[in-house]
Amino acid sequence: MNSTACGLILALMFSASTAVADTLPDGILSLYKDLHANPELSFQEKKTSARMAAELEALGFSVIRNIGGYGVAGVFEHGPGPTVLIRADMDALPVKEATGFAFASKQVADISPGQSVPVMHACGHDVHMANWVGTAKTLLARKDEWSGTLVFIAQPAEERGAGARAMLGDGLYKRVPLPDYNLALHVGASLPAGMVATTSGYALANVDTVDIYVKGVGGHGAYPHTTKDPIVLASKIVMALQTLVSRELSPLEPGVVTVGAFNAGSKHNVISDEAHLQLTVRSFSEEARALLLNGIKRIAHGEALAAGLPEDKLPKVDINEEHTPSVYNDPALTERVMAALVDTLGADNVISTAPVMGGEDFAEYGRTKEDIPGLIFWLGAVNPETFKSAKVAGTTLPSLHSPFFAPDYELTLKTGIKAMTSAALELLAKRGVAE
Repeated sequence: MNSTACGLILALMFSASTAVADTLPDGILSLYKDLHANPELSFQEKKTSARMAAELEALGFSVIRNIGGYGVAGVFEHGPGPTVLIRADMDALPVKEATGFAFASKQVADISPGQSVPVMHACGHDVHMANWVGTAKTLLARKDEWSGTLVFIAQPAEERGAGARAMLGDGLYKRVPLPDYNLALHVGASLPAGMVATTSGYALANVDTVDIYVKGVGGHGAYPHTTKDPIVLASKIVMALQTLVSRELSPLEPGVVTVGAFNAGSKHNVISDEAHLQLTVRSFSEEARALLLNGIKRIAHGEALAAGLPEDKLPKVDINEEHTPSVYNDPALTERVMAALVDTLGADNVISTAPVMGGEDFAEYGRTKEDIPGLIFWLGAVNPETFKSAKVAGTTLPSLHSPFFAPDYELTLKTGIKAMTSAALELLAKRGVAE
């Protein structure tokens, strides 16, 4: 979130109350605490998905299980009108919890054969699921206010950017009605509970993972002239990659090329014969994405040729196929829902915010030939007093994915259920004329 938005939020904190007085639907707090205490990693959400399916079935939804792994889809038809998809994600992270919650996770899971890790809902997916169930309960309690079809999706493996694609690849849209609108929310670690934030247009980034395997000719560290040092070559590649954003991408177009890992060598006096670079690449538009990815290949190969390596020893550049596309919030849908959120929560509690370079695979649900309009918005999760104190003191709040991320869950859920219910009712409301 940019500094202007943070300043606006701080001003609002001193001028308006963010309290949401409504009570939560029955069982939502206990559901949240149970989900938080029992997280499961990506594509391991067996118990979580069974719980989500059971919650929908108890409300009268027609439920389909095990889509694309442990994905769940619930359909509730209630007369003529639009079809609205509401998605929640279920997976947790390999993080050891340090929140101090009485119901903190003590779960451990296998992240790979023989490797166990602690597991925590450090990205708020437990809030998303409890909010999803609470919204379903609220909408069914208010059936006289709307007409249409609800499609509720509980998705696996969002943290790997693979769950939405897995569900769609397993025929999701052949098993449920094709939506007219897609909705989701995500907790915000830099926004106070009681507030929501929306972004029109690009909201989250394309995410690409790239591996560069730099080849060389190894040898003794005392005789570098007899080698082709891959560490020196890889270092040149790292520095040259910085020019992609600074000198090739338009200054008006966001982009990130980060080398997150540089692995090479094993001993002080040995020049290795390979180096391995691991990159994350972020962009919004498809044109920017292509420029960055093509530029990475060109720079890696060009630096190798300049170092005197032959064609058969050029670096291998692997672009991971599990690309997460950028999230584009449909402007008309965003404006419509934002107005409904203002009516429900009050103008002081609904703000516009800048896009971020994080990734979210929610975009996949709209990338069909029908080009379904979608919107994901931010749900404040920080205790308002903690938020105010941190801003005054200039201290940093725990971010998403932090072991210390501890949402003000009751106020967050009250706000989120009101917000998502309001968004759905806006799209499904009975107005006396066809949508």
